[in-house]
Formats: sequence, structure tokens, C-alpha cells
Amino acid sequence: MSNARSKDHSSALDARFAELVDEFSSPIARLARGYEADESRRLDLQQEIWTAVWRALPAFEGRSSHRTWIYRIAHNVATTEALRGRRDRLKRATPLESVAGRPEPSRDVERAAEGREALLRLEASVRALRPLDRQLVLLFLEGFERGEIAEITGLSPENVSVRLSRLRAELAQSLRKEGGS
Repeated sequence: MSNARSKDHSSALDARFAELVDEFSSPIARLARGYEADESRRLDLQQEIWTAVWRALPAFEGRSSHRTWIYRIAHNVATTEALRGRRDRLKRATPLESVAGRPEPSRDVERAAEGREALLRLEASVRALRPLDRQLVLLFLEGFERGEIAEITGLSPENVSVRLSRLRAELAQSLRKEGGS
């Protein structure tokens, strides 16, 4: 009887985990991209995050939403990795390929390339931030409200607002410098 109950509990955990992976795989992939430029390291980080979620799932008590709980785990894992130095904190975006000798691109292609280049510069700037600042920016970009960010990070909502305001200004200035404007 105890064995059957254990199997049922294990099956329920497996199903719950599968649901969480289905629901949060894209946001976790975006979060990992904010921490890692290198694709293989980014995939390793995602795997480490999901392993940590799997290990913590039996202890989940429902005091917060699954979303908040998973992001807290994800950011803790990513921050730990960054602080351990096992990951390269900053990898500059690879410059666009040289277009010398090619036909002149259309304005639409130029705009798309400029947009991709700006996104790569933003990603590199975010990866260059200190772990807590990176966490705040990534949560903000994922659409979390300041109260949710406060719950995930352990900061007060007011501190989150002040830090985010400073970080947005810092990133804007960094992008203006890098963009040559």
C-alpha cells in the first residue's frame, strides 16, 4: 500500500513538473539568454535551473505562485553560476558580417539589421550588470510587477523601483555610447 501511494505521489510530481516545463520553458530560455551569450552554456544553465526546480518541487507549499517560485529558483541558480565564475559574465556580440562587395541592402534589411544589432548590444549590456541588477532588469523585461520582483528578490518594492529607474538610465546611456549616438 505504501509502495502504491509512493508511486502515485511520484507520478503526480512527474505530471506537475511536465506542466511547469511546458508553461515556463520559453521564459526560462529568455532568462538564461540574459545570463549567457554562449548557446551551449545557456542550454547547460537551463538544464541546471530545471534540475533545481525538480529537486525543490516536492517541498513547494503554494505560498507563492508557481511563476514567482520558479523565477526565484532560476535567478538563484543563474546568480550562483555567475558568482562562481563558471560562466563568462560577458561575451560581446559578434559583429555583423562584413558586407563589402555585396549589393547595397534595402532600407528594410538595414532596419532589421540595426534592430538585431541593438538587441545584441542590450543583451551584452544586461549580461555585464552585477547579478542582482541583472536579475532586476530581466524580471522587469519579463513583465513582472515591482511587488512580484520584490517577492522574488527579497528587496522592498520601493528599493526595486529605485534600482530599476537607475538601471534603465544606466542601460540607455550604455546603449547610446555603444551605438555612437
